[in-house]
Amino acid sequence: MITKLLIANRGEIACRIMRTARAMGIATVAVYSDADAKALHVRSADESVHIGPSPAAESYLVGAKIIAAAQQTGADAIHPGYGFLSENADFAQAVLDAGIIWVGPKPASIRAMGLKDAAKARMIEAGVPVTPGYLGADQSLERLTTEAEAIGYPVLIKAVAGGGGKGMRKVDAPADFASALESCRREAKASFGNDEVLLEKWITSPRHIEVQVFGDAQGNVVHLFERDCSLQRRHQKVIEEAPAPGMDAATREAICAAAVRAAKAVDYEGAGTIEFIADASEGLRADRIFFMEMNTRLQVEHPVTEEITGVDLVEWQLRVASGEPLPKRQDELSINGHAIEARLYAEDPAKGFLPSTGKIELMNLGRFSSFYEDENLRIDTGVEPKDVVHPYYDPMIAKVIAIGADRDEAIERLSNAMAHSLVWPVKTNAAFIVKALDHDAFRDGNITTGFIERYAEDLAPEAKPHPDLVALAARKLRDEIPLGAAHTKGFIGLWDVPSGIRLNAAEVQKIAISADGERYEVELSLLPKGEDFEFQQEFLHTLEGLFTVEEGRTWRFALYRNDGTGQASAADGAIIAPMPGKVIAVDVSEGQAVTAGQRLLVLEAMKMEHALTAPFDGVVEGLTVSAGAQVQVDAVLAKVVPAASE
Repeated sequence: MITKLLIANRGEIACRIMRTARAMGIATVAVYSDADAKALHVRSADESVHIGPSPAAESYLVGAKIIAAAQQTGADAIHPGYGFLSENADFAQAVLDAGIIWVGPKPASIRAMGLKDAAKARMIEAGVPVTPGYLGADQSLERLTTEAEAIGYPVLIKAVAGGGGKGMRKVDAPADFASALESCRREAKASFGNDEVLLEKWITSPRHIEVQVFGDAQGNVVHLFERDCSLQRRHQKVIEEAPAPGMDAATREAICAAAVRAAKAVDYEGAGTIEFIADASEGLRADRIFFMEMNTRLQVEHPVTEEITGVDLVEWQLRVASGEPLPKRQDELSINGHAIEARLYAEDPAKGFLPSTGKIELMNLGRFSSFYEDENLRIDTGVEPKDVVHPYYDPMIAKVIAIGADRDEAIERLSNAMAHSLVWPVKTNAAFIVKALDHDAFRDGNITTGFIERYAEDLAPEAKPHPDLVALAARKLRDEIPLGAAHTKGFIGLWDVPSGIRLNAAEVQKIAISADGERYEVELSLLPKGEDFEFQQEFLHTLEGLFTVEEGRTWRFALYRNDGTGQASAADGAIIAPMPGKVIAVDVSEGQAVTAGQRLLVLEAMKMEHALTAPFDGVVEGLTVSAGAQVQVDAVLAKVVPAASE
C-alpha cells in the first residue's frame, strides 16, 4: 500500500486528493511554484517542495523536478491530478522508471488515447461509433480547407493533443477557416506542444455526455454511469450533473457498454472518462451518440459521480495503483439521487468573462446568509480568504456540488448556494451561474453545448443592485454612522444637505452611497428604521464597507467619495490590458488605419486568449508592445485616434 503520496498539482484538486490520502493514513507531499509558496495546498500537506518559478512551464510542467521532489521526500507514489502532466505518457513512464508508483493508467494506454485522431481510429476498430470528420496526417492548409468543405460547415477544429476546451474552434463559414485554424494551432502549440489538428462535423443540437470508467490490473473494467456536461462556455465546462437528464435505461446501457469496450480496447487501468457527443435533436438515442475522446485521468467533475454512487474515486485510484482489484463489481454499483456541480471561476461576466486576479479578502461560499442553510452541499476549493488568484493558472477557485433526491431538488439547492456565495474583491461568475440554473430551458432539461451562447442576454448578471437593496444599505449606513459626519476614513460627502436647510430637516436629507464605486443618492425620509423595512437582507460590515450578495453578485456599499482620479479608457481610444498577461500576437503597426471591431492584439492569460479590438474607426498610435511582451493590468498597449476628417 502507498505510504507517502506526492501530488503533482496545485489548487483545488491537490487539496481534494490530500483529503482522501489523509483519511487513508497516507502522508502527503505538495509541490509549489513561487506564486504558490503560501497556497492552501501547500499549507495542507505534510511536506512541501519548491519546484521553480511561477509560470507552469517552469514548475508544474517540469517532470524532472517533480520526480526529484518525490525522491527527496521519500514519496513512494505520485498522483498527477488533472491538467499539467496528468496525461503525459513520457512523464508517467519516467515516474515508473524511477521506481515510483504512478497513480494513473499505463503509459501505453495514455499514448493510445492521447492523440484524438489515433484514439478515434482505435475506437472504430473496437466498434465504438465516432463523429464523422477528418483524421489525416496531411496538415496543410489546402488539405484541411478541402476536407472542411467536404464535411460541410459548420465544422469543429480540434487539437489532436487537446483537452480542457483548449485548441478548439467552431467555424461557420469558409471565409473564417484559415484564421480559426491559425488561432487553434497557436493555442494548441502553447498548451500542449503540438499544433496538429483534426476536423469534426459540428453537431447542431449537441449534448456532451461522458461515462466514468475504471479498470484494474486484473483486467476488470466497470463504469460508474454517465454525466451531462453540456453547459459550456468556449468549450469549457461550467455546470455538470449526473445522471444525464432525459437518459432512458436502454440508452444508458448502450452508451455505458460502449465506454467499457473503449476502455478495454486500450487495456485500461485506473480512472478514465469516455466522452461522447450526442445529437439531441430527437432526444437522447443510442444511434445518435458518438465517441469524441478519452480523458486518461480524473475529471474536474468527478464529484457528481461520487455523490450518486457513494464511491470515493480518489480512494479507488490509490487502491488500484497499489495493485488491489476494483473495490466493487458492476452489479454492486447503482445510481442514487441526483448531483449537480458548478465551477466557480475568478472572472467577470460584466466584462466579457475576463479573468479576475488578486487577493481574495472575503470569501463565504454557499452559506453567506443565515436565511439559507443546506447541508446537502459539497464545496471543493483550493483557496481561502487572503489567498491570491494568480494570472499563471486556470481561474477556477472552487466547485460547488449540490445533492438532491431528484434533479429539481439538486438544482434548487445549487441555485440557492450560488446565490449566497460572497467573494470580494475578486469577481466571480456566481451570478451568471444562478441565472443559468434558474432559466426555464435548463430547468426543463432543454440543454445543448450552445445553451450559454443562445441565451447570453438572459444569463447576463444585473448591472446594478436592486433599488430596495440600495435603500436598505443606505439605511444601514445611516443608522450606524453619526448624523452630520462630514469625513469618515477618507470618504467625503456623507450627507448631501441642500443649502439653507437645517441638518434636522429629515424630510429633505439625503445620503450619497456607492455600490462598487457607482454613486447612488437616497432620500433619508423614505427610509424606515429596523423591522419597519419590508425588504430584508443580511450584510457583513467591515472597515471596507458593507458587503452582501444579491443572486450571486457580491456588492460592496460604502459612503460615496469622489477622489477625482482619472484613467485612460476605451472611450478615448486607449487599448488597455484587462489583466496581467503575455502579448502573443500584434496584428497592426504604428500609423495603420483600422476599423471598429478589428483585432489589434491578442493577450494570453490564465491559459486563454483574449483579443483586443479597435473601439472605433481610426489610426493606431503609440503602439508600445510587440509579441512576447509581458504586460500588467491596466497598461496602455496602444491607442486608436479618429482619422483626420478630409
